[in-house]
Amino acid sequence: MNELKNESLCAVAMSEGRNWLPFSANRLVNGRGDHRVVASAKGPYYTMADGRTVFDTLSGLWCTPLGHGHPRIVEALRQQAETLDFAPGFQMTHAPAVTLAARIAKMAPEGLEHVFFANSGSEAVDTALKIAIGFHKLRGDGGRFRLIGRERGYHGVGFGGMSVGGIVSNRKMFATVMMPGVDHLRHPYDHAHVAFSKGQPEWGACLADDLERLVALHDASTIAAVIVEPVQGSTGVLVPPVGYLQKLREICTKHGILLIFDEVITGFGRMGENFASQRFGVTPDMITFAKAVTNGIVPMGGVIVTSEIYKTFMNGPESAIEFAHGYTYSGHPLAAAVAHTVLDIMEEEGINGRVKALESVLEEEVHALRDLKSVKDLRNIGLTAAIELVPAPEKSALRSVQLFEYGLQKGVLLRVTGDIISFGPPFISTPEQIKEMIQKVRKVLLKCEEDF
Repeated sequence: MNELKNESLCAVAMSEGRNWLPFSANRLVNGRGDHRVVASAKGPYYTMADGRTVFDTLSGLWCTPLGHGHPRIVEALRQQAETLDFAPGFQMTHAPAVTLAARIAKMAPEGLEHVFFANSGSEAVDTALKIAIGFHKLRGDGGRFRLIGRERGYHGVGFGGMSVGGIVSNRKMFATVMMPGVDHLRHPYDHAHVAFSKGQPEWGACLADDLERLVALHDASTIAAVIVEPVQGSTGVLVPPVGYLQKLREICTKHGILLIFDEVITGFGRMGENFASQRFGVTPDMITFAKAVTNGIVPMGGVIVTSEIYKTFMNGPESAIEFAHGYTYSGHPLAAAVAHTVLDIMEEEGINGRVKALESVLEEEVHALRDLKSVKDLRNIGLTAAIELVPAPEKSALRSVQLFEYGLQKGVLLRVTGDIISFGPPFISTPEQIKEMIQKVRKVLLKCEEDF
C-alpha cells in the first residue's frame, strides 16, 4: 500500500465515509482529512498525521494510563503472540488467563474472589447484569428481575448497559427496545450544594435515600441489583458525596439487593488505589473492569464476584454448563499476557502512590481556572477532574466543536461532552506536564470566550 501523506489515500477514504466512526460527528470529522488522523503515539503524547503533537489529556479514553508505546508491554505482546496467539475459552483455558484471574482477585476488596473475563466495559456490564439475574433465580428468588441504574450513568452500549445507563442522548434512539423492569436513581450532583468541591463533597449522602423510594415503589422482592459508577466518569466526573456509597451499600444489604460497582474507568489506579471501592471503603458484590487493565493495548474486560455468587452457580450436575454466557475472546491470551505486564509495571513503579501525589497537582491547577467567566463549576478526585462551563443555549454543540479544535491547535487533545471538559491524564505524567496541560486549557477557554 502506498505510504499515506497529506491529501492521502486515508483522507480520500475519510471523505467517502468508508470508516463509520463511533460517537462522532462523522460528516464533520471526515471533512477534516489528516487534521483528525492520529499517526503515532509515545508516552503521554499523540502525533497527528499533519505533524502536530498533542498531549493526551484523557489517557486515550481513560484506558492508557501508562502512556503509549511502552517497550515492556510491546515485548510482552510479541512474546505471547509467538507462544500462544489464541486458545478457545470454552471447556479449556490457558495459564495467562488463570493466573491473571487469581492476581486480579487478590487486588480486589476482600471477599471478591472470582473473575469472569469479557472484552470490554460494555460486555463486562452485560455480564454482571446476567449474573445478578441468574444468582437470584438459582436461589429460588426469580421474582427479583428489576435492575436499578442511575441518572447520568454510563455503562456501555450493550442493550443491558444502555438500559441501566442514564445518559439521554445514548438512550433516546433506542427507547422502544430497552430492557423491561429498569429504573433509575437520582444522580448525586447538586450544583447549589457542591460547586467547586475538591475531592468528595461534604453534602449529599442523603441522596442515597432515593433508593429507598424505588424500593417502596417496586418492592424489594422484585429488585435484583443496583449498578453505579463509584465516580461517574463519562457524564463529566460526578464525585460521590461523603457517606453516599456507604448508604447505598447499607440499603442494598438491608433489602437483599446486589450492589454492582462499574469500575471500568476507576479500576487499576485512577483513584490512587487498585479500585475506587477501596478508596471509598465500600465493598460491592460485583466489580466490572476493563480499559486500564491492559493499558488499552488489547481489549479486555471482566467481572469480579463474591464467593457467594460464584458458589451459587456451581451447583447441579457436574457435567452441566453452570452459566450459559461468554465470548469467543474471553480471557484472550494476548490480553492476559499484556495485563500481567501492565500490572507488573504498576506495582514496580508504585503507580498508586504516584497518582496520589499527582492528585494534588491536578486539583490545584484545575481550581485555579475559577476566575474565568465561562466556568460554572470545577471538580476533581483521584487523577481525574472536570470543568463545567456556563451553558451556551443554542450554541453548546458548536462550542464543543470549537473547544476540541482550539485544543488541537494549542497541543491538547480534549474530551468535550456538552458543556463539560473531562480530564484523566496518564499516570506517567509529570507535575510539569499537568501544569502545562491546564495552562493550554486556559488559553483554549479564553479563546472560546471571545467567540461565545
